[in-house]
Amino acid sequence: MTADRPAAPADAVGSAAGSAAGGGGSLSGGSADRPAAPAGAAGSAAGGSSIGGPLEPVASAPGVSMDRLDASCAAPIPEVERVILGHGSGGRLSANLMRDVIAPALGASSPGGVLNDAAVLDIAGARLAFTTDSYVVSPIEFPGGDIGELAVNGTVNDLAMMGAAPTAISLAYVVEEGLTFEELGRITASAARAAQAAGVRIVTGDTKVVGRGAADRLFVNTAGIGIVPDGVAPSADRAAVGDAVLLSGPIGLHGVAIMSVREGLEFEVEIASDTRPLAALVAALVAVVPDVHVLRDPTRGGLSSALNEIAASSGVGMVLDEPAIPIPGPVRAACEMLGLDPFHVANEGVCVAIVAAEDADAALAAMRARPESAEAAIIGRVVTDHPGMVTIRTLVGSERIVDMLIGEQLPRIC
Repeated sequence: MTADRPAAPADAVGSAAGSAAGGGGSLSGGSADRPAAPAGAAGSAAGGSSIGGPLEPVASAPGVSMDRLDASCAAPIPEVERVILGHGSGGRLSANLMRDVIAPALGASSPGGVLNDAAVLDIAGARLAFTTDSYVVSPIEFPGGDIGELAVNGTVNDLAMMGAAPTAISLAYVVEEGLTFEELGRITASAARAAQAAGVRIVTGDTKVVGRGAADRLFVNTAGIGIVPDGVAPSADRAAVGDAVLLSGPIGLHGVAIMSVREGLEFEVEIASDTRPLAALVAALVAVVPDVHVLRDPTRGGLSSALNEIAASSGVGMVLDEPAIPIPGPVRAACEMLGLDPFHVANEGVCVAIVAAEDADAALAAMRARPESAEAAIIGRVVTDHPGMVTIRTLVGSERIVDMLIGEQLPRIC
């Protein structure tokens, strides 16, 4: 255990409409209650006792006391009174924060429902997807991208996960005093290029400046709207027994890229973030298979948290095939060296698609025809067994549980 405490704010759940594993998100339709975490889960706040504030002196070390917020530990201790870094992880603690604090406080002001990456609203005869997201990644520039490009791509992708064609987004800044004009201009130009590449317009925005130490250089907030075609209605609660689980590409690149810069790690091959827009990929997919049951981009919390959320929302189980899941060699090596699970590492340029078994081959062909998803694969299936749980058949033929991320593996990843 170390007494070092990160100086910058956590990757907070900035909107009550945020999905635990993705960026923005919505509470639209269905029940507002999320399935409770499994009994005894290390990260669950349920049943935990508050340990915020100074503890009694440790018996074996007289005079030594410890504050929960001034310590970090690989095995997180449930916190029921104050926000900790793990609440921004996109894993179980994020889900608990939404379920136990934010959703009840919203009450009747929110329709409640399944936590998707965006809300879908019927307005004037059109179906509009609407999302919002905040970005606090550190550092603000990293191999393969920066916070401006990441914010645009993340917002576009949240809309795409509802099957929408992104149309317009907002771009708002919280700037720490001292950020250079050159840095701000460079990141804004990067955001503009990303919007142009994704085919969306940045139509509104805002800028606030705070004193030194009140933020960490630059935070970005976005919102976005898109048009959902008729007959397209992916949702986290639509996975059905027998469905195929598809993944559009390799996992783990974004998280390892951020970690390499933050921790000063060097690898034989440079690992760059996979941040990219996925709207064109989704458009190609729904053109062939309009009835895609679920779409989700496994960002914070990684592939494991995204799939566990879907399994819980749909009341089904999933069984994955480990050899089928594309994990780049450098990512696997880095995770083994650092003791990380690549299934928990964040991604910013891949998506999960769940489709009926009879549509799986057509969906896979459509995905592989796109350059951003040339390595797409069918990685598993939806089953009746162990509802709300994801398991994986390993390389040696055994089967293990793939659980949601508990605590915070790498703070401020997006």
